[in-house]
Amino acid sequence: MSPRARMLVAVAALAALLVGVWLLSPILTPFVFGAGLAYLGDPLVDRLEAWRVPRTAGVAIVFASLTLAAIILGLLLVPMLQEQIVTLAKRIPEFLDALQNRWLPAIGIDLPADFRFDVASLRELVAQHWGEAGGLAAGLWASLSKSGVAAMTLVGNLALIPVVTFYLLRDWDLLVARIAELIPRQWLPTATALANETDEVLSAFIRGQLLVMLALAVVYTVGLWIVGLDLALLIGLIAGMVSFVPYLGFIIGILLAVIASLIQNAELLPLLGVALVFGVGQLLESTVLTPWLVGDRIGLHPVAVIFAVLAGGQLFGFVGVLLALPVAAAMAVFVRFGTRLWLRSALYRGQS
Repeated sequence: MSPRARMLVAVAALAALLVGVWLLSPILTPFVFGAGLAYLGDPLVDRLEAWRVPRTAGVAIVFASLTLAAIILGLLLVPMLQEQIVTLAKRIPEFLDALQNRWLPAIGIDLPADFRFDVASLRELVAQHWGEAGGLAAGLWASLSKSGVAAMTLVGNLALIPVVTFYLLRDWDLLVARIAELIPRQWLPTATALANETDEVLSAFIRGQLLVMLALAVVYTVGLWIVGLDLALLIGLIAGMVSFVPYLGFIIGILLAVIASLIQNAELLPLLGVALVFGVGQLLESTVLTPWLVGDRIGLHPVAVIFAVLAGGQLFGFVGVLLALPVAAAMAVFVRFGTRLWLRSALYRGQS
């Protein structure tokens, strides 16, 4: 096969892969999560294998440990988050009362009687339906249960994630070996080097980014708790989770914190504490956490990271958002490889 024909085959295969991902994106979420967890867990299983633990037993140990950690985390966080959301709901009537009776009149706006909130009725409604923390989970489940298909899809996806994770984790090395067998022998050394570099970049970036997200969640949660915000845990977790996109955690976190602070206190002064918390968090992220934990492992400019996430979401939905950074990291490796080839080429050197 000529080089031109091999290039056409490679382009056709890539196009077929992209079309397949686009068509199957509605069902790929549990498989992407499962593959990601298996990728993160494989080094732990390999270490257990080095200690002469059988592969299946090592997978069972790692899988059970991850499952137990997730259950404990859920049991600890879910009740606290429910309580915080209930507290927010109970404070909404006071916020609306301050808005229409203090803030708007202070700037010369007096709402007509037909447009004013019935704060007393709203307070009674909240007290009736949100009196207990369990009402949140019950309300969400009742809303979801109205659509049998949606409920079954959610339950099925959640159930698939551990199944996919277990089997991929058990057969990870076998799958990698099978893929290596399909690569043409003359390409194998180059493909192996690129795969190893991609694995090193990707694993280091994922571990570092997860640590940055965890650290920011702790910083934001503790900081907001110190300044007295009732929703400190909820907002801190949200801001930390979305901080994989540069500045997105800061923007979403400070907007949510400002709204929650206004609802809770109906005063402007506490906003200074909120601004201080997120200012410190952003400073720590840019000067300490990201340089120390992530560094330049992905090799992409922050603008390129934002573009990758937005493009992935636009093309493939939620699955595209999940795959955006791993794919961008892999592409960065291939771009650097192509750059090295170009700089060594006769065309670049001006040689005939």
